[in-house]
This record gives sequence, C-alpha cells and structure tokens, in this order.
Amino acid sequence: MRIVVIGLSLSSSWGNGHATTFRALLAALGQRHDILFLERDQPWYAANRDLPSPDFCRLVLYRDLDDLTRLREEIAAADVVVLGSYVAEGAAMARLISAWSGGIVCFYDIDTPVTIRKLIEGDHQYLSPSVVPFFDIYFSFTGGPTLRRLESELGARRAVALYCSVDEARYHPSETGFRWDLGYLGTYSPDRQPTLDRLLLEPARQAPERRFVVAGSQYPANIRWPANVERITHLPPAEHPAFYCAQRWTLNVTRQDMILAGYSPSVRLFEATACGVPVITDLWPGLETIFAIGNDILPADDADTVLSAIAMPDPARLAIAQAGRVRCLEAHTAAHRAAEFEAAIASTLRSKATTSTSRPMEVPA
Repeated sequence: MRIVVIGLSLSSSWGNGHATTFRALLAALGQRHDILFLERDQPWYAANRDLPSPDFCRLVLYRDLDDLTRLREEIAAADVVVLGSYVAEGAAMARLISAWSGGIVCFYDIDTPVTIRKLIEGDHQYLSPSVVPFFDIYFSFTGGPTLRRLESELGARRAVALYCSVDEARYHPSETGFRWDLGYLGTYSPDRQPTLDRLLLEPARQAPERRFVVAGSQYPANIRWPANVERITHLPPAEHPAFYCAQRWTLNVTRQDMILAGYSPSVRLFEATACGVPVITDLWPGLETIFAIGNDILPADDADTVLSAIAMPDPARLAIAQAGRVRCLEAHTAAHRAAEFEAAIASTLRSKATTSTSRPMEVPA
C-alpha cells in the first residue's frame, strides 16, 4: 500500500509532540507499506532536525502550497493520503488533496480538543468545518465521547480513535543508574505550568535533598527553578529512553483542553511505562480505560502525594512500574496502532466497495 502523510513535522521534535507520534506509527507501518512524508520546510525545525533522514519512509520538504504541486502525481497515485493537524494552510491543503487523490483521504488530529475549540471560536487557520466532511476517516488522538461529537457536530464521516504509541524496540528498561527522584519531559504550555509547579516544583522546594529534572523547550526565562531542579532545554527522542530510565519516577501533566475532553493519553505515558518507569499523573476522564489507576499508574493532585510516592520502598515502586509496562506492551505499542490504522482503512475500502456494487443498474430506455 502506498501512503502519503502530510504532517507538521517528522524531521524535528523541537517544540512539538507530533514528530515522536508520527515516527512510532510510520516506523511500524513502514515494515509493510511504502510511505512518503511531506513536511513544510520551517526555519525553527530546520535549525533543530534530529531525524533528517528516516529509514522507515521517504521524507520530502516543501516550501508552500504552490511548491506542493510538484508532488501532485505522487499524492494522486497513493492508496491513502493522511493530512495531519496543525499543518500550515491545512484547510486549503485538504481541498487540494481531496481533489487530487484517487484513494482514501484521512485526517489525523493529534490535537483534537484544541482543534474543536478553535473551530468553535472561528479560528480556521489549520482546519475549517467545511472541509471536515472531505475525509473518509477522521483519526483522532482523543477517543471517548469526542468521536461522536466529531461526527454529529462537525460532520466527520467516520471518527476513529488513534492514540499515540511507543516503539517498544527503542523504549525499554535499561540499567543506567538513577540521577533523579522525579522528572518531567514536555514543552512549555501555560495551562500545564500550574500543575507542573504543584506536582514537581513544590515537592522540590519541600525536599531540597531530592533531585528533580525538567526537560523541554520554550520555558519563559522568568520561571524560578529550585536549586535541586535540573533543566534540559531540548532532549531529542533518541535520548528519551535513557532520560526516563535515569528517574525513579516520572511525571505526566495534561493540557487543560485534553483534561476537559478526556480520553487523550500523552505519548509520554507510553514512553515512560515501556521503559519500566513508574508514572505519577494528574487525573482526567478515560484514564482508567488505558491504565489501572493506583496499580499501573499513580494519581496525584498535591505535593504531599508526590513526596509520599518518591519515598515509597523499591518493591512497591517496582510493582507499579512492572504493571504499567505490561499494560503498555499489551495495548499501546506502535504495532498496535499500525494494526488499528490498517483495520480502519480496510473497513472503509470494504464499505466503499459495497456501496459501489449495491448501486442499482441503470436500465436503458
């Protein structure tokens, strides 16, 4: 099967979570299919490319919509074309690929709650309500009730959950030795910062003998980091596994839009648990459908709960870590997501074939 994906970024993970999600999914799909990834050449990604030449697909950079026309034949010949969220001029691009493509056309929304909020507010920079019905499948980072909302309110023909995932060949336990009691990996977001302050910076202030770390870009210069919180301004995905394995616990913090929608697991949950690192997380609807809360993953809402967790004896900590890893490998690897993607495509093809063959024959006059 020939697949063309037009996404925010594959070559650079700087300042975005899309790259790691695409890399895991496409690496799994690339074992069976021919994949072309089209990425708009942006200066901020060009200056921070940590995967300029992927070995699981072809990567082609384009300048703008006009430049994309040189790739029209490849898009037209693809069996499946996938447009990702937050792609510049996404609405106009949706119209183009719908006109050019002779195959299945899909949207992969890695920001579903944010997309819905923007559409409601009239912000159509990346997607507009008028193009949503163009897609045969609307793949969504968010599951649960949001899927029906996409169909009933926004006109999606078919909404299918496609959570992010982890490449288990890259993310696994390793004996690197502990450097930190608790760490966090994530780009700065204003709506996440209060939770990060409550669940990591405040515990750090209360336990100066403990070691903490925050890795991620775009944090304002005016944040006052406690002396026992190490800062890493950018961490390429190749270094993520070692980073997780150097922590006794890792923290997951969810954006407000995702909390309100629920059923929006961050890729960090799967990366950390695949590495056998126990996770402390904020709570949101649907988390219990992904991990057994209190058994596979530990919820927290204040500094005291966090400090109690990082003081937990090793046998109890390791039991949570092992349960989380088992659950992750049972249902949330890139191979699982690739199979879900293929199943959705196959069922859509069957549906189209049935619709085509069931049309009544025209009887000549």
